[in-house]
Amino acid sequence: MTMKFKPVLLALAGLGLPSAAAGLDVSQSMPALEQLYLQLHQHPELSYQEKTSGQTMAKELKRLGFKVTSEFGGHGVVAILENGAGPTIMIRADMDALPVTEETGKAYASKVTTVDANNNQVGVMHACGHDIHMTSLVGTAEQLVKHKDQWHGTLMLVGQPAEEVGGGAKAMLQQGLFSQFPTPDKVLGLHVSANLPAGSVGIVPGYALANVDSVDISIKGKGGHGAYPHTTIDPVVLAARTVLALQTIPSREISPLEPNVVTVGSIHGGSKHNIISDEVKLQLTLRSYNPQVREQQIEAIKRITRGIAISAGLPEELMPEVLVHEDETIPSTYNEPALAARVQASIAAELGEDKVQEVPPVMAGEDFGLYGRTDAKVPITLFWLGGVTPDAYADSQAKGTSLPSLHSSKFAPDYPLTISTGVRAMTRAAIDQFNQDQ
Repeated sequence: MTMKFKPVLLALAGLGLPSAAAGLDVSQSMPALEQLYLQLHQHPELSYQEKTSGQTMAKELKRLGFKVTSEFGGHGVVAILENGAGPTIMIRADMDALPVTEETGKAYASKVTTVDANNNQVGVMHACGHDIHMTSLVGTAEQLVKHKDQWHGTLMLVGQPAEEVGGGAKAMLQQGLFSQFPTPDKVLGLHVSANLPAGSVGIVPGYALANVDSVDISIKGKGGHGAYPHTTIDPVVLAARTVLALQTIPSREISPLEPNVVTVGSIHGGSKHNIISDEVKLQLTLRSYNPQVREQQIEAIKRITRGIAISAGLPEELMPEVLVHEDETIPSTYNEPALAARVQASIAAELGEDKVQEVPPVMAGEDFGLYGRTDAKVPITLFWLGGVTPDAYADSQAKGTSLPSLHSSKFAPDYPLTISTGVRAMTRAAIDQFNQDQ
């Protein structure tokens, strides 16, 4: 994804935050954190397989004095540190990797292969930066322990499994994350950005990431010989009509002021040149921010596919089947504006105003949004952590060339600078949130 950025000028005094950088010194922690990052990067695990990653996180947090619960909501980790009376602040990091064979050429590149849920042999890589997230969480924990005199309350750290398949946050919440442990007053998170230089941070108030739905459509027909199409009802033609008609949902049915995407990512049907098949299968991804727009997309898909089938003369028993994979549905991430503004100001005070960027929302999905959609109505904010080597970023901007994106086999963050920035940014944001009402 391509973004344009501009520095944010912040009224720090108006938010009751310091106007000069606090300058947390994380240099002594960096050698160990870099080793932890390399360990996590070289031993990635797919969604629902994060057993060793969870054990590593539990070990690190126990070492720092946290009360740790492992294997929660799968291979999830919950760590609690009580430091007197005060609010409960939760910080979350996701742990799973992707079925991607790494092609960065780095000496520390992942060489891991494994068998996925479909029994396929696949490469495994932290192509979405979750190794950075885990390492930053441990570094933040260390800093908050080191600076316990600067805050009071309960610190809740969560190592979450299965973010990439949209199941981890659901599983942890369903097992009782906000009932078996203290319900947080605020939830913070970060995500590596492949579009920002390392050493900088981006944040957006309000909708930051999208609703995501996976939809399967099975379009039926009456098959036959390719030489006699008049004796059939061709599902390939119906599928072609459907693919085009679905694009009228974002262009003609939903307000142009409401961002939304309907993408047909896969189409399969037929077996031979001269055979008209009985069925064609489509796979779609839907994106939006507004929950009402999501419902409108789904209802329109059902209406359009059925209408096209009726127009072709298909009987009721051959009407298309539309399956929304509710278990994979991810709600949009809504950064509570007041919390986002305070986090933004805290990070600018720590890193310097020129290191904070205004960024637009994106149509990618993140199950982090679920933590703000429980009955407790907890305010949440996730910020972007720049990961691109500054020289590579500058060269890309100067030449107008693209950078390897998240999920790319060639994505290689500038991990020392990214981690140190993430630790400083998250630590300062957390301390300020603990002290907000004191």
